[in-house]
Order: sequence, then C-alpha cells, then structure tokens
Amino acid sequence: MQQIMTAVSAQKTSFHARAAATTVADVMRPSETTVNQHDHVAAAAYLMKHAGTTALMVVDAQTGQPAGLITEAEVAHAIADGRDVNNTWVDAVMTTRPAVTATTSIRETATIMTTRHFRHLPVAGDAGLLGVVDIIDVCQALIGAAEG
Repeated sequence: MQQIMTAVSAQKTSFHARAAATTVADVMRPSETTVNQHDHVAAAAYLMKHAGTTALMVVDAQTGQPAGLITEAEVAHAIADGRDVNNTWVDAVMTTRPAVTATTSIRETATIMTTRHFRHLPVAGDAGLLGVVDIIDVCQALIGAAEG
C-alpha cells in the first residue's frame, strides 16, 4: 500500500477560472492516495474512508503507471459476493485501464465517463500517474463552456 502526499495542496479552482477549461489538464487535481494491485481490498477501503474519497487510483508498483481504479461500489460488490476483503487483492475487483491523458478533451472525457459509468478517472502521462479528474470537474467545465 502506498500513500502519496503531494507537496502541492489540492486547491479548488474557482468556477469562473474553469470556464475556459478545454482539456483534462485544465481541471485535474493530484491523486493524493493510491494503492497497488497487490494490496488487499480491506486496505483500499480503509484508505478511502480516511482520505474521504469514494475511489482510489491503482498504480502499477513497478512502472508507476495507472493500472486502474477501485471504488466503494467495487468494495461493496466484493463483500456482497462473499469475498473476504482481507484476502482479496485489489486487482481482482478493480476496473482496469480506464485512464485518460492530460490532453484528452473535456467533451471526450465526459463521453468516457457517461458511457462507462465512471465518476473518477486517473490521468496518465509518460511519467506515470499525473492526477485524477472527477465528474464534478468535468460537468463544471462543460457548463462553463456552454455559458462562455
């Protein structure tokens, strides 16, 4: 389990500043807490609770690239299916490879999110995980573009 705390605080950008957002890079924020594929689902649930989030980015421990994401819904499904979350690895229940890049358009990101029912997406780059974008960020950017 790896917890990454960035030196840059996850500052909220004002709604008006997001009005000009056209790519994921304009609205993404740091992914402060991550897990890797071989952490237990119970550890991921613990980190979600204490980070105050409903999803964690799953990072490949060897490459630093996003491997997927795990959400509270996937944790709940694992429990409902009778899995022992203390003995089930994250990679057994996570959504694999849903990442976008920093240059992905807001509209394309919205399409991916609505088609695949995602509320969060990892943002990947050559150096690995760059951050995360969520449905609120995308909706605010689209509303801003429609009003602008």
